[in-house]
Amino acid sequence: MVNLWKVCNATAGPDYIPCLDNWQAIRKLSSTKHYEHRERHCPEEAPTCIVPLPEGYKRSIKWPKSRDRIWYHNVPHTKLAEVKGHQNWVKVTGEYLMFPGGGTQFKNGALHYIDFIQKSRPDIAWGNRSRVILDVGCGVASFGGYLFEKDVIAMSFAPKDEHEAQVQFALERGIPAILSVMGTKRLPFPSSVFDLVHCARCRVPWHVEGGKLLLELNRVLRPGGYFVWSATPVYQKLPEDVGIWKAMTELTKLMCWDLKAIKRDKFNAVGAAIFRKPTSNGCYNKRPQNEPPLCADSDDANAAWNVPLQACMHKVPVDKSKRGSRWPLQWPLRLEKPPYWLNSEAGVYGKAAPEDFTADYQHWKNVVSKSYLNGMGINWSFVRNVMDMRAVYGGFAAALKDLKVWVMNVVPIESPDTLPIIYERGLFGLYHDWCESFNTYPRTYDLLHADHLFSTIKKRCSLKAVVAEVDRILRPDGNLILRDDAETIVEVEDLVKSLHWDVRMIYTNDNQGMLCVHKTYWRPKETETILSAMM
Repeated sequence: MVNLWKVCNATAGPDYIPCLDNWQAIRKLSSTKHYEHRERHCPEEAPTCIVPLPEGYKRSIKWPKSRDRIWYHNVPHTKLAEVKGHQNWVKVTGEYLMFPGGGTQFKNGALHYIDFIQKSRPDIAWGNRSRVILDVGCGVASFGGYLFEKDVIAMSFAPKDEHEAQVQFALERGIPAILSVMGTKRLPFPSSVFDLVHCARCRVPWHVEGGKLLLELNRVLRPGGYFVWSATPVYQKLPEDVGIWKAMTELTKLMCWDLKAIKRDKFNAVGAAIFRKPTSNGCYNKRPQNEPPLCADSDDANAAWNVPLQACMHKVPVDKSKRGSRWPLQWPLRLEKPPYWLNSEAGVYGKAAPEDFTADYQHWKNVVSKSYLNGMGINWSFVRNVMDMRAVYGGFAAALKDLKVWVMNVVPIESPDTLPIIYERGLFGLYHDWCESFNTYPRTYDLLHADHLFSTIKKRCSLKAVVAEVDRILRPDGNLILRDDAETIVEVEDLVKSLHWDVRMIYTNDNQGMLCVHKTYWRPKETETILSAMM
């Protein structure tokens, strides 16, 4: 067979992530002081091998049971249970890993802690005013997992580090998370998109080097949005904590963040400080020194793919027709209405942007209700983690609103930058280059959706490598829905058939087509050693 596949032989084994496990590149780094070794270092050529399954792997437990338990053999890591068991992160119980809902700052459960934050600052209004949040250094993401009950979606992230498999646990539980680090580069998000940013003992030195890392949070936080910092400097009086609190107080004042509350949670014996980002530039202009400096007007606040961090702040937009000058509509109204700042310039599909947005939403509502939910042979009760590999306005995700799923909306770097629109709708996502591996563990999504993506990326990179990456991300028993030109549909069909996937539906007409395929448990017999991935 032409497309002969081999199993990847890498030190990470079934957990192989090509751009995070490139030991050849990591060994050559001149410094790891800023977590450079946890950042992306993609191999020169994207792998075309297939990641092995862990022994004893079986179909993931359905949501919502998965929030509390997963199969041990699917993520067979016990180190976190040994190190963090006393904080109720995770415990090993027979063939399950159990998640009691605890965390470093909420060992008695996330729900109480979530209510404590709301009581500390009622204006946070979970699910109304605060809909899309960022959770930094998320652990096993129990905070994000319990926020679903409040109609909040959390983009949780943590590095691939000594807290073995924390992000993998989160995704196996059906909770959104990505692998990322506060290092030397901007996070892969646009500016001013998160309604709230949360850090519970996230071990990030916010106060050092001119506050460079806190200034990155300032970039992605909406004007008027909150930063909830739940860490020992807020409530402990050890000399180190007192020093950090003093430095943070000075830094946040210089950043014009307003300290709105400091509260103690007696039940969990912790405390939180809640800061608010300004909604005007008045305070910036009144500072005696320009420290931290305002960014140059030429600096694009939304540029976020491989962009080095800068220790500066962007001005707050004050023109009422500009994005960020007003708070989004309340959820779920914000999902359906075109953002106020979408002007009448042409949208992605050629109509004026607000009309384009509305037509796109209508289109995906029709496609999902008339075709995807019934005509594809997909058992939606097993679908929880969804990815739209080329999301445009987020219409596909919006059309799934009433299902118990969440959608990672990816805006490819060669596409028009529509990611701010997706966030304005109360959805989330990130930028990515599909010629490289995505920052997730293998077997973490139930459904991948790609609308006219493969025909674009095959001009720049190997289609076989992209299909290998799809196989890496998708769980066995998961599905890929592909819409594209007929030639690309046939090429992908050949590749997935050579992987022994089941074709559930294929359709072509007038050079356009659709393909729905179901991934099986098949793995090749031969192996291929990935030299870059050997420790």
